Amino acid sequence: MNRSLFSILSCLILSLAVTGAAVDFEEDIRPILSEYCYDCHSDGVEKGGVALDRDQTLEAKRANLKLWEAVLNNLQSHIMPPIEKPQPSLEQRKALIDWIESDVYNIDCNNPDPGRVTIRRLNRMEYNNVIRDLFGINFRPAEDFPADDSGYGFDNIGDVLSLSPLQIEKYLKAAEQVLERAIVSGPSEPEVIEIASDQMQGGNESGYTRWLSSNGDIVARHLVDREGTYVISVSAGGTQAGDEPIKMAVGVNGTVLATHSVKAGKDKPQIYKVEHQLDAGDQRIYMSFLNDYYKKSGPGKGDRNLMVEKLIIEGPIQKGDPVYPPSHKSIFIKQHTEQNKLEVAREIISEFAFKAFRRPVTRGEIDRMLLMFRLADRRGESFETCVRLALQTVLVSPSFLFREELQPEPNNPARVYPIDEYALASRLSFFIWGSMPDKQLFGLASRGKLRENLPAQVSRMLRDTRAKAMADGFAEQWLQIRNLDLVTPSKDQFPQFTEGLKEAMRTETRMFFRHIQRYDLSVLDFLGADYSFINEELAKHYNMPGIQGDEFRKVTLKGTPRKGVLTHGSVLTITSNPSRTAPVKRGLWVLENLLGTHPPQPPDDIPEFEETAEAASKGTLRERLEKHRDSAICRSCHARMDPLGFGLENFDAIGRYRLMEGSFPVDSSGKLVSGETFIDSRELTHILATEKKDEFVRAFAERMLTYALGRGVKHFDRCAINEIVAKTQAGIYKFSSVVLAIAESAPFQMRRGDSFRPDTSE
Repeated sequence: MNRSLFSILSCLILSLAVTGAAVDFEEDIRPILSEYCYDCHSDGVEKGGVALDRDQTLEAKRANLKLWEAVLNNLQSHIMPPIEKPQPSLEQRKALIDWIESDVYNIDCNNPDPGRVTIRRLNRMEYNNVIRDLFGINFRPAEDFPADDSGYGFDNIGDVLSLSPLQIEKYLKAAEQVLERAIVSGPSEPEVIEIASDQMQGGNESGYTRWLSSNGDIVARHLVDREGTYVISVSAGGTQAGDEPIKMAVGVNGTVLATHSVKAGKDKPQIYKVEHQLDAGDQRIYMSFLNDYYKKSGPGKGDRNLMVEKLIIEGPIQKGDPVYPPSHKSIFIKQHTEQNKLEVAREIISEFAFKAFRRPVTRGEIDRMLLMFRLADRRGESFETCVRLALQTVLVSPSFLFREELQPEPNNPARVYPIDEYALASRLSFFIWGSMPDKQLFGLASRGKLRENLPAQVSRMLRDTRAKAMADGFAEQWLQIRNLDLVTPSKDQFPQFTEGLKEAMRTETRMFFRHIQRYDLSVLDFLGADYSFINEELAKHYNMPGIQGDEFRKVTLKGTPRKGVLTHGSVLTITSNPSRTAPVKRGLWVLENLLGTHPPQPPDDIPEFEETAEAASKGTLRERLEKHRDSAICRSCHARMDPLGFGLENFDAIGRYRLMEGSFPVDSSGKLVSGETFIDSRELTHILATEKKDEFVRAFAERMLTYALGRGVKHFDRCAINEIVAKTQAGIYKFSSVVLAIAESAPFQMRRGDSFRPDTSE
């Protein structure tokens, strides 16, 4: 689309989204409340503890925002009025919503409140990514850190990212480990890593060993953080038979390094070694059984099998002068002499601290870091060791571990101001990459040119491979597929649900998200895409013939009952119970994650649902649930959730398609409270992708804005969300249009000052 035409269209939609005519309460609003709400919520009747006539003045209503926030959410989600009561027209419902947003909330879109974010600690994913980008090494020290708490559905929320004594201890240890790997201080002892048989794949596990009874592979994965020469040792043996010993090949990443004759028995395994140059990164080391032999009877009878006890990786083995990895060279940017070593050290530490703190560093900060250098130098340590100790202080500094934002008036919560461009660079890079800014972002920020180049930078960053962090950080939490680690389908009913199938489900959803992101497709594809990414194992599970091999590839879903992320095995499995589907759970997942609707908590006195075999013999799960929820208060919420869940009943508890539930045919038809009808999941997903697309875009924008800001979305963010939705519509729903609109929004570009007192507005 022509850029100028895009701008005009964007402004037109935006003006329609954020403006409206003045509303008179007595003339326009009170009659609607009187007709549809006051029967249950006025004149002393306070169902649910809600009295809509208690706040007589506008000021009183503004002082009771929590109540009117709940009213607004119930109106938007059609929870109120109850389904059996007369319903306001769409125009009347919109008038109530507009009045709450404009008059009660008293939001001035021309002078927005951007809110404030609690200073945020790097979460585990961000810490690993920053270490990767700061040093250029494949080392993930945060895997050993305590799990991060979550808030508002994400683990990067400032208010919940606390700092415990245990975490401080882990940071100190991680700083030492990282710098030992990144910097060569002289000859060092090689690291020895032992991988036990239960950490390998392939063959059959038996006690503390792994066996191959026929030709095949036993595989181990190892993350090499420093390239160099390594000794790979395999402790192996087996059962001998035939006229030759066991033949075992040892290889790395598909390349055979050596073939050994394994003459050892199963009770006395021996070590078989090979030396090889390994690159930094994830390495696939395999042991192959090459000469299977089996004869049941007669001369030469026997069974030849390979047994692997453990794998030992030792290295890097240093020979001759030290080999300096790229991480070392990136730190030591200048050669030193005995005369200028302090000056060179200052330059090295300044450059490193600038990148680590993600902002310019003061002279006083550098002087404090140099104290460690001076102390080590007085002890006679090498220049590299002195620098390494100084850099450890950088990696345990709050300026590294937390995402600081410098403020002109830090104790003035009324002051609203744009964040500086270094802070903007960090917000942008952690939003899209889950990591620190790169050289280009730093360069633009240093020249004050980042804001004016924001569209080009967002486009560049989304194409970068580091943008896959959005799939790891945002998508897995938005779609809740991290819960795959917690699901436990019944082994008796679903023996085919293996760890391999679980990982295939996770991979499908991650690759699907990454594809939409990378190729800048419409976000509506999340609902209605007729393609996905599938390998042989998942294809068999989905009953899709003609797909072979472990590699995932883009596959059309035309002619199948699947469409969009809602029919992914990952989503269908996490929204099920261990032994059966859970239509209510599935319907709630759609409401909350795709439509942004949050029904109230269920009452405490709900009778238990009967799960016995006798009950199951009397009808389908749908029929029993419909009888179960016969009270008015239950019907109101279930009428919104259940049709969405019933529309997915053709998929069982692990996502397989079915036509029958036991001896009963599955009924996946339904009618939404807004009137749309469907007969199956494909029609349901079509309705979501067309009739409900703007509800989805708003929900998606709210979830992504929460992730980008590291705080929950508040009532004063509604102008920003309206603007993001309008820009997304003008951008033909492209993925980049959502990201750019968020990056350009007031909450992302600005902030309020902090206060030492609790901020009651949030």
